[in-house]
Amino acid sequence: MKNQRNTAKAKFSYWKAALAALVMLISADHLMAQSAKYTLLVDVAHGQKFYNNPSKMNASAGSDGPRVEYLIGELSKNASSLGAQVGFLNEAITPAQLAKCDLLFIHIPSSTYSANEVKAITEYVAKGGSLFLVMEEDYWSTLKQTNTNDLIRPFGIQFGENSTDSLSGGFTKPTPVVKSPLKITYHGGRVVTGGTPFCFNSQTKAPFGVFATLNNGGKVIAMGDGMTPLYMTSWNGVTDYQCSEFMGAVLGWLLE
Repeated sequence: MKNQRNTAKAKFSYWKAALAALVMLISADHLMAQSAKYTLLVDVAHGQKFYNNPSKMNASAGSDGPRVEYLIGELSKNASSLGAQVGFLNEAITPAQLAKCDLLFIHIPSSTYSANEVKAITEYVAKGGSLFLVMEEDYWSTLKQTNTNDLIRPFGIQFGENSTDSLSGGFTKPTPVVKSPLKITYHGGRVVTGGTPFCFNSQTKAPFGVFATLNNGGKVIAMGDGMTPLYMTSWNGVTDYQCSEFMGAVLGWLLE
């Protein structure tokens, strides 16, 4: 449990200061830059806890609006620097949608993927697509709520139980994904097994992020903590986590 985090609202209060980073927000049907080299699609159809499609949000979203705008703004900046455009998957995922996608981005879902969706996603990766998949500890989403392991089982990666590491702070080691060591956000998380580890917590040096490259060019990154992809550059008194640098490197490797 993340009792140490107090409340989700407090956790994201600093985001209001970042709204200057906003960019044009779009749906999967109307992508940002028609001349972009790559397309990154964000799944928002499976009870995602933080990411959302701003154009589909209504007034009831309340305080979630600034947070979502900040997240999509930061993600879009990283994507744009790589020649990529960002869109959203608002409904069930289909092969036709993935045929237009260079990178499928899934962050902390909390509902089940249908058998057809699992097949579409696994076949997409098996044919050379890229998948970025993030889970968290049970406080946010459990493995009983969502079958994310079905999406990565064919590639030798699995999410496990909550990590026993409770202290804040994480780091990367040099790999083909992130070539230079970075200081990244972590606080609790979920065990990830398989693949090649590249993200580690500062307490026990246990991995919480792994990657895999398939023979046909498909790529998978699975992370058991969602704070760095939430661009949380400050947490528990630390203000210099390198979230943008990390996400730029991760997206760059997945798209190359």
